[in-house]
Amino acid sequence: MLLLLVFGIGLMSTPQAIQAASGPLVYDYAELLSDEEEAALAGLAARLGANRETDFIIITLDGTGGMDIQDYVAHFYDETAPGYDKPHGNAAILAIDLKERDVFLAGFGKAETRLDSGRLDKIRTKITPSLSEGDYYEAFEKYVKLAHQYMGYRPGVNPDNILFKFWFQAAVSLVVAGVAVGFMAINSGGRVTVNARTYLDETRSGIVAKHDRFINKTVTRTKIEKPSSGGGSFGGGGGGVTPGGRSFSSSRGKF
Repeated sequence: MLLLLVFGIGLMSTPQAIQAASGPLVYDYAELLSDEEEAALAGLAARLGANRETDFIIITLDGTGGMDIQDYVAHFYDETAPGYDKPHGNAAILAIDLKERDVFLAGFGKAETRLDSGRLDKIRTKITPSLSEGDYYEAFEKYVKLAHQYMGYRPGVNPDNILFKFWFQAAVSLVVAGVAVGFMAINSGGRVTVNARTYLDETRSGIVAKHDRFINKTVTRTKIEKPSSGGGSFGGGGGGVTPGGRSFSSSRGKF
């Protein structure tokens, strides 16, 4: 009985249990994934989604019945009512249509600001090569991981900024450490107290005096153009509103 109790607790903590609580996360209508791949993606989406309190949803289609893919996703959100902890809650949706070669991403609730259109554009750009090559599982896995990663940054910050890269931070740390060690090594032999005047006999030196004469100066002026009011900040302003009046961020393209 003790073993059964422990085993039962283990099952309750699995990603599948989380998935069941929040509803399906993978809708493979186009049958692009094996059962094992679909289960693995659902488990990954459930685990990472719980960390961000957001449903990461994947939809594959082989035609939308003549409906625009953005309209399809908008109706899907209204009618299916996904959300991590409540209907029509936080959700990020990736939908692809094989017939039209469309790829569409949308963010609802908290994901609308944490995955604004600029960040969704970045995700779409990074998964499109895999979609074009038919590596659907790889593309979907990358989407879930990137969506989870990008939601960890506050709104308005470029998540691909080099300053946030681990390798860059490690390189800077090594450079700073190297400079510090080199400085200490240079100064480890004591200070040099001999200078040019140490052996100078001022009574016999032929140099009486010296001075610098300022002749002229040249000033060059370059006009700096002011940036236009339409650019500068990270993140796009694209998006839309569902028939039920729920706003969302979005990004779309072809693969």
